[in-house]
Amino acid sequence: MPTILAVEDEPAILELLRVNLADAGYTVREAADAETAQALLRESLPDLVLLDWMLPGLSGLALARQLRADARTRDLPIIMVTARGDEADKVAGLEAWVDDYVTKPFSPRELRARIKAVLRRRAPDAAQEPLEAGALRLDPATHRVTAAGAAVALGPTEFRLLRFLMARPERVYSRAQLLDQVWGDQVYIEERTVDVHIRRLRLALEPHGQAGIIETVRGAGYRLAVPR
Repeated sequence: MPTILAVEDEPAILELLRVNLADAGYTVREAADAETAQALLRESLPDLVLLDWMLPGLSGLALARQLRADARTRDLPIIMVTARGDEADKVAGLEAWVDDYVTKPFSPRELRARIKAVLRRRAPDAAQEPLEAGALRLDPATHRVTAAGAAVALGPTEFRLLRFLMARPERVYSRAQLLDQVWGDQVYIEERTVDVHIRRLRLALEPHGQAGIIETVRGAGYRLAVPR
């Protein structure tokens, strides 16, 4: 279930976000100011940040710039939510490299559509849409994996690992990168743990003739190869 950090100082709007996003299947974390948001981000990274521009203390725009300047949060999807609708304000927001800009008052339906679009573009494994690679199909909503229509039994970690790789086919990821992205950047375990779960994933795919889709790239890591 994708996690969204909603940074908003108006309680009524925060409640609206909480209810609508929870109904849409997201886990919602909340912060009323930039400092609280920073503390939550240090604990763990969400899949997307909904960021109000006019926050008490550090502004949302300043926080967005900080996040883009930090290697750990540089690629974190950000949607700016604000009452500032002037062209100059929108340009300032986009220059801070936010992914989208939603002006208050907004339609919850429109906001959900924008969140889905940003996640599809920036974090496809968090978009809750089925992923396909050759005969493999992974449905995040039902938590099911099939190979040519036959069910593939996977443990929760192997499911998350396959989901991450299927969302980024042909890209090579090191063990350290997979630990950060699949296990979480605040989890401290041995990099060789990745090898164990890759082996388990291949064993689960082998009866379906799909073990070879997970390739080892010597000296670099692993990738999911799209069948030609």
